Amino acid sequence: MIEIKSDAALDAMREAGRVVATALAAMRSEAAVGVTLAELDEVAHEILRKAGARSPFLHYHPSFAPTPFPAVICASVNDVIVHGIPDGYRLRDGDLVSIDFGAELDGWTGDAATSFIVGRASPQDELLIETTEKALAAGIAAASEGRRIGDISNAIGTLARGAGYGVPAGFGGHGIGRHMHEDPHVPNEGKPGRGLRMRPGLVLAIEPMLMAGGGSSYEVAPDGWALKTVDATRAAHAEHTVAITHDGPRILTVP
Repeated sequence: MIEIKSDAALDAMREAGRVVATALAAMRSEAAVGVTLAELDEVAHEILRKAGARSPFLHYHPSFAPTPFPAVICASVNDVIVHGIPDGYRLRDGDLVSIDFGAELDGWTGDAATSFIVGRASPQDELLIETTEKALAAGIAAASEGRRIGDISNAIGTLARGAGYGVPAGFGGHGIGRHMHEDPHVPNEGKPGRGLRMRPGLVLAIEPMLMAGGGSSYEVAPDGWALKTVDATRAAHAEHTVAITHDGPRILTVP
């Protein structure tokens, strides 16, 4: 069932989105050579605590996963596309890090992701991240009243494939509101003019994931959570929670 949110609900989701934006900025600032992924998770824990918010990630247990998720962030490094579990890995110079984070505040949820380089960045990694962010911007631009979900999918996929990057098959964004994952699914590739027609009050988490090696295949890590590129090339992830309004897309996960 798809819930159309009221203006008051959108304002409440905006407050959850501020918590998400604050945490992502703090983790990006804290990330440095030698810092562990678990330490970044603690940074996010503390921001949730101070905000009086809870994590929709912690203990989340979808049917595909062998165990509940043990952290409040997904921390995916280099060839990990998404769903990386933060552990004692110490960041190294040149690592490409993608952080996905959500917050639930007063019964409403925000979800966003960002990718960045620790230390010295290669031009190839910078371009991968830049293109992923452009794909997100293209998807958001297509998220407007009267258009269809397939228009978002097509905007993301066309930009990604046109730049020579891969898109993991079957993965994409989702509806969001009272819960982190709601209908509808928002594929990262698709045909324009297809799918649900968007109307004001619909809220979507739009999240392109791009793989430097091209293609659509991925593999699942032994932990049953992390998705990795099949050729060990790098991946990047970008996401915002976006509301459809009469005035165009409203990004809820910004400071």
